[in-house]
Amino acid sequence: MTKDFLQGFKDGLPVGLGYFSVAFAFGVAAVQNGLSVLNAVLISLTNLTSAGQLAGLSVIAAAGSLIEMAATQFVINLRYALMSISLSQKLDRRVTMPDRMLISFGVTDENFAIAANKEGTFTAPYFYGLMTLPILCWVGGTFFGAAAGEILPAAVLSALGVAIYGMFVAVVLPAAKKSVAVALVAILAMALSCCFAWVPFLNQISGGFAIIISAVVAAAVGAFFFPVRGEENV
Repeated sequence: MTKDFLQGFKDGLPVGLGYFSVAFAFGVAAVQNGLSVLNAVLISLTNLTSAGQLAGLSVIAAAGSLIEMAATQFVINLRYALMSISLSQKLDRRVTMPDRMLISFGVTDENFAIAANKEGTFTAPYFYGLMTLPILCWVGGTFFGAAAGEILPAAVLSALGVAIYGMFVAVVLPAAKKSVAVALVAILAMALSCCFAWVPFLNQISGGFAIIISAVVAAAVGAFFFPVRGEENV
């Protein structure tokens, strides 16, 4: 089990490093919008979602209601339900319900991509190791960003936000290079995402639902044209 944890910890290192810069940007933005350093850190300590936290910060800054906050978080973070369902199929049979509940806290886009691409099943210690550094770096980055929020210029804050996209590409690209099916599904998902951004009517759909629809459609097309054979057919 210790070996599994250390392997997960190693796999989570690049994710944690990427999260630190993004969390730093969130910390700066939180202080600039009137939150204290403690409040910013508590938000990151109890959440692990860059898009959700930034959207929530906008609601807080606009003095929105709790209903608006709940609706915003539900729409943006609904995709994690799909990711969790997918990962549940790869969990080792020995993983208990309490472990599943703790693992669910660490399900993010990048952690999901790493765990989903891992061959075979994975244990609870592996995912605990995988989520450790991302959580520590997310909270730590928020703290340092909030502490320096009144010093850094807006241009630096904007530049830091690009890190999350480069990190996600780095996670998906290796799998896409090994599998034509993965590459085609990723391209389809990107094409659908572009449609939701630029096509009239479709660009009225919220970003959270656009991500879910793109993921489900791309996955369904991939499953239909590139089915994974069961062990009995291999």
